Amino acid sequence: MDTASPSDQSNQLKLAVFDCDGTLVDSLHSIVHSMQQACIDHGAPPPASDAVRRIIGLPLETAIAGLFPDFDDAAVWDIREGYRRVFSGLRDKGEVHEPLYTGAIEALDILEQDGWLLGVATGKAHRGLVSTLGTHDLEGRFVTLQTADRAAGKPHPEMLHNAMSETGVDAARVVMIGDTTFDMEMAMNAGTMAIGVAWGYHESNELKESGADIVIDRFGDISDAMTRLMGA
Repeated sequence: MDTASPSDQSNQLKLAVFDCDGTLVDSLHSIVHSMQQACIDHGAPPPASDAVRRIIGLPLETAIAGLFPDFDDAAVWDIREGYRRVFSGLRDKGEVHEPLYTGAIEALDILEQDGWLLGVATGKAHRGLVSTLGTHDLEGRFVTLQTADRAAGKPHPEMLHNAMSETGVDAARVVMIGDTTFDMEMAMNAGTMAIGVAWGYHESNELKESGADIVIDRFGDISDAMTRLMGA
């Protein structure tokens, strides 16, 4: 007979929150193409691929302003809308290329078997995230979906705060898994643990310097890393 109170049961929950782009899926090609085409349509110089890579994960307006610090709000907005039109056009034609990283499904399976609730916190809009998850038959795997159009973008902690509120999991039992410094900083700001992944868009040393508790090189290492963090 389980005599644990609801609060005791809540304290036993644990939540793994994944970034999407650069962590679960490799969307670099589609994002770079869409950003460069939006800039060309606006009459702005298309940014280099590496420059776009550096800002993936931020809210779209923030990312564009970072690429073009001299542009006014109207120009940033115009490129933002252009990016959305180009990306939506790719999606409508079935030309968005967002393959899952090797081992992602197996890692999610193992974490669920280990009792982890799963969530996502991403710079994508909700519609885009749902489409990406649907492409890979992942719609039902995550109990909380946090997007930059429904909360403050990274590194602000609101997405993680919302995820904790929705699931009832304490910050001490939440791990953010991501590939950028923005993910690590968001975790620090929310008081959660953080695992950096080395296969994404920022370097391992940057992840460590921005607050990652552990950096892993492949999805197969995630279960051991999570166990180490929970033990600590």
